Amino acid sequence: MDTMLAGRVHLDTKKFLVEEIPVPEPGPGEVLIEVKAAGVCLSDLHLIDGSISPVHLKSDVLTLGHEISGDVHALGPGLKRGLAVGTRVALQAGQPCRECATCVRGGRCTSFRGRGVDYDGGWSQYTVAREDTVVPIPDALPFDQAAIIPDAVSTSYAALVETVQVRSAQSVGIWGVGGVGAHAVRLARMMGASPIIAVDPLPGARERALAFGADIALDPTDPGFAEAVLRATDGMGLDHAFDFAGVPRVREQASPLLGDHGALVLVGITMEPLTISEKMTFNLKNKKVYGHYGSSFEHVYELIRLAGSGRLDLAPSITGHIPLAEASEAIHRLEHKIGDPIRLILVP
Repeated sequence: MDTMLAGRVHLDTKKFLVEEIPVPEPGPGEVLIEVKAAGVCLSDLHLIDGSISPVHLKSDVLTLGHEISGDVHALGPGLKRGLAVGTRVALQAGQPCRECATCVRGGRCTSFRGRGVDYDGGWSQYTVAREDTVVPIPDALPFDQAAIIPDAVSTSYAALVETVQVRSAQSVGIWGVGGVGAHAVRLARMMGASPIIAVDPLPGARERALAFGADIALDPTDPGFAEAVLRATDGMGLDHAFDFAGVPRVREQASPLLGDHGALVLVGITMEPLTISEKMTFNLKNKKVYGHYGSSFEHVYELIRLAGSGRLDLAPSITGHIPLAEASEAIHRLEHKIGDPIRLILVP
């Protein structure tokens, strides 16, 4: 039996190991992907430390990885799309269940399964993918850039273009300029938002935000922070504030800085309760709060088109490449922010 390396978390012991396991075989409606690049996300770390628990997983052992690209290596029976061996592809970060009431009606799945969360992901030399989750990519788009589009880029894209539909000349505050927030800065720039105010306590992250297109980069601990935001928005406050950090105090800081009909968008995940202590001005100014999670399949197709045509250059987002066998080092670097990574890429 053929075997391969895979980066796997043992959920019962919270241990991560790179192990040798059998190469999976594609079933009906599935293809086998030879993985070329796999992104390392904070969600992967949260699965290891137990702060995120799979809902639908039927095992205590899980191959991590939901940001994947590669080549179609083998075809399962009963395919409907005409996928060919050798096709360069990215994989959607999960798949709808096809069984819940909203799936049956053609809506957004209420029982969505995350790749590398609810079933084995792509921190491996090969991975199986359902054919509807396979997205062909153009030859001009490198594997490492294609891999991070589902999630690292598409989550911020969906938050901007769908959850609040950012328009040209609207003011945007982006709290947390890490692996997802950094892309929000670049995408807000593409959409014509103005001003774009990046907020992060790390000097390196603020420098990166300016390089990615922010008009201003502020330290949230600065005593003059609120006044600086109001000056930048001509005293009007923000049209949209995005919490990409998942930190409760971000919400408390951002809410009073929203202008009339301003929206606070919660993208970063936290286990802490949602509290907003702002009083009557929240009502008087008709402010709103939106929760946001992930993206749709169509967002990934749109971003691949933008990146493949050169409209969106994701090369600056790739912090480094690490062999799959050394995945523990990638986890260490991300956990301790060594080199202030946007996205580290595992290469099988």
